[in-house]
Amino acid sequence: MDIINKSDRYSPLKDFCDYMIKERTPGCVLVVYRKGEKAFEYAAGVSSIETGKPMQGDEYFNIYSCSKVMTVTAAAQLLERGSYLLGDPLGEYIPEFRDMKVRTKDGIVDAQNKITVGDLFSMTAGLDYNLNSESIKRARELTNGAMDTAEVVRCIASEPLSFEPGAHWQYSLCHDVLAGLVSIITGMKFRDYVKANILDPLDMHETVYHATPEIEALMAEQYTFVPNNGSEVTDIVEAQKKGTSGGYTSDGSFKNVGKRVSHILGPEYDSGGAGITTTTPDYAKLIAALSRGGLGLTGERILAPATVELMKVNRLGVDQLRDFSWSALRGYGYGLGVRTHIDQAKSGSIAYLGEFGWGGAAGATVICDTKAELGLFFAQHTLNPREEWYQPRLRNVAYSCID
Repeated sequence: MDIINKSDRYSPLKDFCDYMIKERTPGCVLVVYRKGEKAFEYAAGVSSIETGKPMQGDEYFNIYSCSKVMTVTAAAQLLERGSYLLGDPLGEYIPEFRDMKVRTKDGIVDAQNKITVGDLFSMTAGLDYNLNSESIKRARELTNGAMDTAEVVRCIASEPLSFEPGAHWQYSLCHDVLAGLVSIITGMKFRDYVKANILDPLDMHETVYHATPEIEALMAEQYTFVPNNGSEVTDIVEAQKKGTSGGYTSDGSFKNVGKRVSHILGPEYDSGGAGITTTTPDYAKLIAALSRGGLGLTGERILAPATVELMKVNRLGVDQLRDFSWSALRGYGYGLGVRTHIDQAKSGSIAYLGEFGWGGAAGATVICDTKAELGLFFAQHTLNPREEWYQPRLRNVAYSCID
């Protein structure tokens, strides 16, 4: 990839990518848009340790939870169209969610509160992230392994909640249920809705929910880092939540774990939480559009500016913010399905308040800011990427480049 660097001010981003390669990732790709123009693009390191093939910049990556940004964009479009209100009970649209149970210390009891659509966006519904639950197993049986998105979501409703809806924040399958909600309301497969209403309008033709063998051949290899002390990460969700809480070491080796994503449960399951495979330049087009209040580089609008502003409004109260305690998220709240910067004193970040986005289990990161019209997408391919180390540093370096 030829380096795109519209100004010497962006050179620190190249230096940061090069430093990342010396730390704990084999390769990375970074694309930055500013005010609707590509300001910086760079690839560093290798896409395959085994072959030593240099990272070119057009490789496909599993972006895991950065898929959530696409999901909330799709769901927010339906909010704009009057398909639902955030305060509506989810059971109005998916009847299986009408009468929920809650698992408590005294046993399983009837839920006192209804799950609202807004609870899905803010991850306060009481769901968990258990992909091996009895409800998931039941969905596999009912669908003969196809795992239709809407059917899986209906089965998830049979699982007792972890807490009363609205009481806490918990990382969970809320975005997967949001994808099912979009599918049920529109009568379309989630992937087809996204293609018609976001991918095609933004000229995004390298973003998919189910990688074909042809696309897999173009993917960067996927690794996990195994420290010399032998503490290999096996639960990628827990790794993302907890970071490297025991400390950081660059002494170790990379283990190739294959290119498949465990969160894609079947050929008909469009995971709203972790389902996208894409290239960095392609997904950056979505982030660029959001940084411009929903206006794509093509001139097509996918969201109204007011909707994007609502996305970055913190929806968590004091008690819920205590649950939102990942080390990478100090000074952040949670808006419509994305983190949002609410306290510079706590974050220590030079990012403007209202900067929003999310990260993925293999090190993909979205940084989006409507005030600065900054849209950044960063991708790497290491399943325990140490978000609490690289994300705040990348963010500060990016904002230092803004004139």
